[in-house]
Order: sequence, then C-alpha cells, then structure tokens
Amino acid sequence: MTLHLRPRTPDDLPALVTVLRAVHERMGYPSVWPDDPAAFVQGRGEAWVAVLAGRVAGQVMLAPLPEPRPEWAAQTALPDEVLPGEVMEVKRLFVSLDAQRGGIARTLLAHALRQGRARGSFSVLQVNESSVPAVRLYEREGWRFVARTRAPWTDPDGSHPWVRVYAQPGP
Repeated sequence: MTLHLRPRTPDDLPALVTVLRAVHERMGYPSVWPDDPAAFVQGRGEAWVAVLAGRVAGQVMLAPLPEPRPEWAAQTALPDEVLPGEVMEVKRLFVSLDAQRGGIARTLLAHALRQGRARGSFSVLQVNESSVPAVRLYEREGWRFVARTRAPWTDPDGSHPWVRVYAQPGP
C-alpha cells in the first residue's frame, strides 16, 4: 500500500480523534485524555497526516516552542542568541493501531524534521519517559537525549511525569 503525506485539513480532525482515542486506550498516549480531544489534536502549529489506503493513519505537528529557553535549553547546544520561533517542537505524533510497525511514525518524524530544517529552525521534542515505544523510535532515528525533566501537566494519579527531551539529529 502506498503511504501519502499531506497537510492536515479540518476535515481530518474526526478521524484523527478516533485514532487518538484508540492509541490512548491501548498505549496511554496522551497520558490524560483531553477535555477537548479535537483541540488537542489540532494544537497550534503546522500538521501533516499520513494517509494509507485512503484512510488517515497518523499525524505529526511542528510548532514554535512556546518557551524557547526552558531549563533544559542549555543542554541542546543552541547558541544563546536563538530567538523565539527558531526552535520548533515536534509534537502530536501518533499512528493508528492497525498501521503501527509499518514505518509511518518514522516517516512522519522525518518529514517534520525536514520541514523544520527547511525553515532554518532547530527541532526538539519531548516525550513522557513511560512511552517506551516512542523513546525507542526517537533514539533509533538519532535524536539526541539532552535532558530529563518533570512535565508541566499531571497524570491521572496527580503526579508530574518525567519527560525526556531530545534534540534533532545531526545533519
């Protein structure tokens, strides 16, 4: 089957919410189901969807890092003069359960990285360290682990999970 990537449209949101619900129930992403799942999927930034056999199979988003100098930024080897908007965050990467293990997440991740580089931006991503398959993907694809920090959100048990921060792989 042929995989096609394209910009996400508003018409994709219902299918993406359905995919995300299944991913949440089986894999725990996101760790807390959002009050407004369509808004969570939509986020803020530019997003692309993977279409497989005519069906939306996953998404990735690239967004300006809202806080361009978080406590872990010094560990990313970014110069101090990096301005807001020059650091992009890869986020909201998920793939439907029936399409996993087919390279779609890797393809979406690579696409987001290329898009960031084309804009002259440096890319980072954050992942709940309990999301072992995602951690393995990022490390397998050469993303550099730069920090471990507490997430600003809380899990269902009220704790702030540990998040692993990764910086884009070298050229």
